[in-house]
Amino acid sequence: MHSRAGGLSRGTASVWRRLGAFACLLAAGLLLAACAGMQEPSTAELKASTPAPAAEEAMTPAQRKEHERLVTSYGGAYNDPKLQAQIQQIVTRLVAASERPDQKYRVTILNSPAINAFALPNGSLYVTRGLLSLASDNSELASVLAHEMAHVIANHAATREDQMKQAVLVSRVISDVVNDSDLGALALAKSRISLASFSRGQELEADAIGVGISARAGFDPYGAERFLTTMGQQANLKSSSMNQSASGEQADFLATHPATPERISIVMANAREYASPKKPGERDRAQYLAAIDGLVYGDDPKEGFIRGRRFFHPKLGFTFTAPEGFALENTSQAVLGASTTGREALRLDAVRVGGDQSLAQYLSSGWIDGVEVSSVESLVLNGFPAATAVARGEQWSFRMFAIRFGSDVYRLIFAARELTPELDAGFREAAETFRRVSIEEADNVKPLRIRIVTAGLTDTPEKLAAKMDVQDRQMERFLILNGLQRGDKLAYGEQYKIIAE
Repeated sequence: MHSRAGGLSRGTASVWRRLGAFACLLAAGLLLAACAGMQEPSTAELKASTPAPAAEEAMTPAQRKEHERLVTSYGGAYNDPKLQAQIQQIVTRLVAASERPDQKYRVTILNSPAINAFALPNGSLYVTRGLLSLASDNSELASVLAHEMAHVIANHAATREDQMKQAVLVSRVISDVVNDSDLGALALAKSRISLASFSRGQELEADAIGVGISARAGFDPYGAERFLTTMGQQANLKSSSMNQSASGEQADFLATHPATPERISIVMANAREYASPKKPGERDRAQYLAAIDGLVYGDDPKEGFIRGRRFFHPKLGFTFTAPEGFALENTSQAVLGASTTGREALRLDAVRVGGDQSLAQYLSSGWIDGVEVSSVESLVLNGFPAATAVARGEQWSFRMFAIRFGSDVYRLIFAARELTPELDAGFREAAETFRRVSIEEADNVKPLRIRIVTAGLTDTPEKLAAKMDVQDRQMERFLILNGLQRGDKLAYGEQYKIIAE
């Protein structure tokens, strides 16, 4: 949730005209597909980076616009000279071993917890810090970068124009149910259809080319298999924490890649053409871990972060706790949430409401259909003027709150398949957790980071997992983060990743 003007859906006078579309869009933000696998919206400050001269010279106006949109939508560029130099070294080795050693590449690290990577036809490569945190050695990262380079080498972007036409069609479909051009554009941007959504055949071809490039560059070609396995485990962990039905529908609709098990078997076969599993090539694990030590993990606190069910925004100065059973997702436009049952959802965003209009009037003003006028109520939440109301549709019902906080009005909207008295009471209790944070609280906020630790003689996965500053499923997250399986033992003197402040 951005703190800059223009974020938080500010200034939009109408949002969802059709209540069913509202609930669908709530769920749509929770699991999204893109080139390297799964994608999560970013939350860091919007900063468009300037590409290096070599990439800039080859960039058309359309590509420059795409570059700026990509960087902006993924939270800006992440500045880490040490890590940038490490990635550039890997790219240099890959380029020399590729089918196009004359092609120039420039990598931008995106300040996003997403696990994703992209490529533009001119050789601009993008990798998120979320993906960097998931990789465990140079060969795994090399497999991702080589895959993206393969899209450039094979000229897969030649189908771009047709995909953009498809994206425009999807935009029109969205606009039929969303009576707001800004939100329609947001839904389209989130779908990432306009990004490198290559065909199944192109993805498999890029996998094959990428494995070859990595192997010829001296990297372990089995790095692709390991990273795809880890990525699949992370996807399963995320989907099990989120709305199963909603995330499943979204993944099927936006699927642009072969199923992970199929990709794994194919890249394994490709790797065997270059190296034996017993003599695979370089992994450079220690060098890679040293480069990512201290990397910001998850949400950037500058623009709000999530700890369990709690959302905390030190810059805007407020916090909010979702009801029991909810998982939250922080996006650039709003905080989204869904229950594990898939029958409840929430959205928290902000708008500007003129001082001449009361909050009760605003809730009744028609920005959402089905409002029960008799349910509109003015109230005070933790000292802030507020109003609440109920709206009902054919499949979903809504408990809405409008809270005036500073110059903005925050909309906290809960959706439920069936708004029972018990659920409604729970939604009201959650709304009452919206409060101002103190300066001391805001000053004490620190981002979570990847920390590299060395295993001692008595260390076990359970012991290191217990040191993780995460709210839930510490053991699962530790295993995935380090590419381990249940039952694996730690090697004395070996380095491992944990998450800590």
